[in-house]
Amino acid sequence: MNVRRKPARWSGSDEAIRAVQVAFDVEQAVLEAVRTAAFHNRLSTSDQIRRLLDLPTTTKPVRPRLTVSLNAEDYLLLAARFGLDPEDRLGIKEQVAAELMRFASSGSKLGRGGPG
Repeated sequence: MNVRRKPARWSGSDEAIRAVQVAFDVEQAVLEAVRTAAFHNRLSTSDQIRRLLDLPTTTKPVRPRLTVSLNAEDYLLLAARFGLDPEDRLGIKEQVAAELMRFASSGSKLGRGGPG
């Protein structure tokens, strides 16, 4: 029988593999407080919770980036909005980044339509 061995570089991840992600259903105020504290402390929300619980954190500081999931229809809508080819995903990404920068510089607190 041919038993495959795990590469040596993976041996340090054994403990992380056994870790279990725990989700908490909390009130909006709790969610906002944790996210705000994480933002101000430049931590992920997970690391902020670990800090609140006096648990060690081993992750690096959060990279200053935002993410959003876009599907094919979203790219079509954005391409039309920015006058670009839907296949020009880099161009669309650049236009979205520019719009986010305009949003930040305008001092806006809420996006279009507000929360929800």
